Amino acid sequence: MPLKRKILIAGNWKMNGLKKDARSLAAGLAKKNSSAKNQSVEILICPPFPLLALTADTLKGSGIKIGAQDCHSQLTGAHTGDVSAALLANMGCTYVILGHSERRINHGETDKQIKMKAETALAAGLKVIICIGETLKQRKAGQTLNINRQQLRYSLPVGASASNTVVAYEPVWAIGTGQVATPEQAQDVHAAVRKTLKNKLGSEEGNAMRILYGGSMKPSNAKELLALPDVDGGLIGGASLSVKDFWTIAQAT
Repeated sequence: MPLKRKILIAGNWKMNGLKKDARSLAAGLAKKNSSAKNQSVEILICPPFPLLALTADTLKGSGIKIGAQDCHSQLTGAHTGDVSAALLANMGCTYVILGHSERRINHGETDKQIKMKAETALAAGLKVIICIGETLKQRKAGQTLNINRQQLRYSLPVGASASNTVVAYEPVWAIGTGQVATPEQAQDVHAAVRKTLKNKLGSEEGNAMRILYGGSMKPSNAKELLALPDVDGGLIGGASLSVKDFWTIAQAT
């Protein structure tokens, strides 16, 4: 009998929203989750840094968790403009997203840097969501599986386990484009990631670790994607900015 992993639906607001937007979104989701009969799905919201406190206060008591979109590789120090994992944990965050393709591309983040950040985040008591994914050029060149295996091997922190680490596969060509991997494409990569995790962490941990799909999951395709054997949730971008759309995805299991 296959292992049942708890579905995680994580909303990445990216650089979107003002105070009023955060309050409205968080309050809408808190109301729905507080009254939901089925709370078997883990729900996470990751707003921009300045909105963390407001969002956390609004979500209090709802059962929805809060996380951040990045952290520094050092716990403290002279790093103007950066945010430490220790501060994020102190503010109530339970997760942090690391290695998102937009960070890898826009900020030139390497696998080594992502691994360092992840190890610091784990030391601060946070859980980490490690993002991996190929570009359209790499997919067309037949490099999809090799790119994802490589990013995973070198980004995964020492000490990673199913209890503190989540992997998110986000095909770069499907982020914010409206394109989405077919169920077959998604499952192929997730299965390869699962095999790599088993080889690196052992069969038990690798089989228990959750792997999210992060390429334009939306209400119209969530049910089909979440039904795949190695898809354990979604890292949601645009659809997380709508209470209706995000909640529909969260209930699609």
